[in-house]
Amino acid sequence: MVTDTGKIWSATGVSKNKRDYTEKVCMQGGLLWHQITRKNQTLGLTAEIINFIPAADDQVEIMSVKLTNNSKKEIKFKSIAAIPMYARSADNLRDHRHVTSLLHRIQLDKNGVLVTPTMTFDERGHNINELTYAVLGVDEKGSSPKKIYPTVECFIGEGGSFEYPKALFEQTSAANVNQKFFQGKEAMGALEFGVKSLKPGQSTSYIILMGIAADKTALKKWITRYGSSEKTAKALVQNRKFWEEKSNQVKFTTHNPVLDNWLKWVGLQPTFRKIFGNSFLPDFDYGRGGRGWRDLWQDCLALLLTFPEETKAMLLHNFGGIRIDGSNATIISTEGYKFIADRNQITRVWMDHGVWPLITTELYIHESGDIAFLLKKAPYFRDPQLSRAHSKDAAWSESYGTHLKTQAGKIYKGTLIEHILIQHLVQFFNVGPHNHIRLENADWNDGLDMAADKGESVAFTCFYAGNLKKIATLLSYLSAVKGVETIEVLDELGILLDSLKKPCAQYSKIEYKLNTLEKYYKAVQPRVSGKTKLIKISELIHDLKAKSEWMVSYIRKTEWVTSKSGHSFYNGYYDNKARRVEGDHKLGLRMALTSQTFSVMSGVATDSQVAEIIASVDRYLRDSKLGGVRLNTDFKEIQPDLGRAFSFAYGEKENGAFFNHMQVMYAFALYYRGFVKEGYKVLSGIHKMSINTKSSKIYPGLPEYFNSEGRGLYHYLTGSASWLITTYLTQVFGIMGHLGDLLITPKLG
Repeated sequence: MVTDTGKIWSATGVSKNKRDYTEKVCMQGGLLWHQITRKNQTLGLTAEIINFIPAADDQVEIMSVKLTNNSKKEIKFKSIAAIPMYARSADNLRDHRHVTSLLHRIQLDKNGVLVTPTMTFDERGHNINELTYAVLGVDEKGSSPKKIYPTVECFIGEGGSFEYPKALFEQTSAANVNQKFFQGKEAMGALEFGVKSLKPGQSTSYIILMGIAADKTALKKWITRYGSSEKTAKALVQNRKFWEEKSNQVKFTTHNPVLDNWLKWVGLQPTFRKIFGNSFLPDFDYGRGGRGWRDLWQDCLALLLTFPEETKAMLLHNFGGIRIDGSNATIISTEGYKFIADRNQITRVWMDHGVWPLITTELYIHESGDIAFLLKKAPYFRDPQLSRAHSKDAAWSESYGTHLKTQAGKIYKGTLIEHILIQHLVQFFNVGPHNHIRLENADWNDGLDMAADKGESVAFTCFYAGNLKKIATLLSYLSAVKGVETIEVLDELGILLDSLKKPCAQYSKIEYKLNTLEKYYKAVQPRVSGKTKLIKISELIHDLKAKSEWMVSYIRKTEWVTSKSGHSFYNGYYDNKARRVEGDHKLGLRMALTSQTFSVMSGVATDSQVAEIIASVDRYLRDSKLGGVRLNTDFKEIQPDLGRAFSFAYGEKENGAFFNHMQVMYAFALYYRGFVKEGYKVLSGIHKMSINTKSSKIYPGLPEYFNSEGRGLYHYLTGSASWLITTYLTQVFGIMGHLGDLLITPKLG
């Protein structure tokens, strides 16, 4: 704003001359609304700025600005809302930024600025643009701006900046008001309103609308719906009510109201990710958006509680992303909910991806009682990637489609239980030099991405072993509840079912496993026969249990390590030189939380071993000052034979940060195994780090991780929010389903 005496003040606090004023600032935030109150004690003005997105179909953000005269004299001023309009892909920040500005077609509207680029710039194939970006404004009575600055050039001037716009500080003139159209410029939504005069105690308001529309007629509707203080206030009330109701769909009440409110915020995070994907915030630099494979399944853990029917349909659709080799598409596009091989067009496979669909499906079955869901059918994903990214099909093209076909050219569909079996049976045989499942391009820890040849993940071998037992249990339920005695499976799957009648005696032979897997690959790629056969459920259960029991016994025998200090825990990894990763080392003991979490959760660790693991975690991974549990100890050197994670600064990201996804799963595992006090200690530590805003510097919620300073980063990135809500509901409060029945086993002690 500019006073009649020439004083210029930024109500958002970003002007070059802000040191000229004494200010008091208060920030308030609620569920999907944000308010800044800035009191300029020098000028005697208070600005109250509220931002929110209405709970409606309009793709618009509303900014309501209220200015109040707190002085003892009358104040005259004019107000300017200044919103830069980038109006194109984030890719163009570093690629053809100037060229893409030449595509801009800028139109002046009586209420603001409209930008409709002619096309979206992509050298792989340009597309005609149909979107219009808009910044519109009115005052409290619905009056339009008096002047408009539609380009960055005319607002900040040559040599100016957004903190020192020459149009205000040096009184350069606005664009020719008679000119209604501009092109090839960086756009600016700078709206100057007429002079206002406020007596002491009086206020005035402005409404700024920022949005994107495929149809320009929607823009006029925004003004009609929100173009006054009264209408905006009504929309804010509706917004608060909408999200309050959403947050109360699963509501926790404890002795601690701060914890209760925090859980409301955490509970909404899966909904936000469902709407926006995991990369929608500009605060950190995570990829291109969309949701990854783990996101799909783990977000559903919480969404099953709030959107059960819709989530059931999502689960069924998601199974269509599984390949016949047990791997899967890794990204769901925002366009048409389609599967994509990878966010960056890189051929790679994460070895942990097969475990997550079962976990979510099992929860759905127990909550709903819909055990027959396992018999529904879905297609398999097909692209050029074969044999878990070891080879490519040069004959494949997009015209073939993204569904697996039979020799006869028909799309093959298998039951969901068949999909789950393939994910787990393939991995049982997909082993490395120590007879544990190969690490491939990474597991849950994306930072372990440099051990594709000889690396192994014992941690997720534990998880797969536990899952094989869970599958057997679900099959026994299916037989008992529905009277089903046989399961129809793809004929070729029989290659991997080698313990139907009696346990195979060759599981200790790595060569046997790899040969069996290769035989399966050759049978199902590039097409399947389409023939199926019936297998007795009792025999299938026998096969799965034989495999699970062998894995558990083998891990217990080979991977339990004891350090020189007398602490014992499980080794979880082998690197690309086939070396054991965890245990004593000349640079200090090496240990990862992931290895302990899944050995506990899967049942590989015995009860006495769980107690020893807890002691080891508390000794080497728990931070006594901040209260959290680190992802790993400091290896004190990079690990080019294991992954990029150890090249990060220690205490950041996947190198020893307080990684909340794993912290929560560790807490879940402890509760699940009956170690209640120890599990509560982990959950309490996470909560305390989150609400310590002096250190965390975040809104209430659960970020991807806290660094060594206690700062929360990547606020909506991982599935930790879903796991936290699931842990509180099913483990802490003990409220869960069991084949559709309500089971209550609280662990609140």
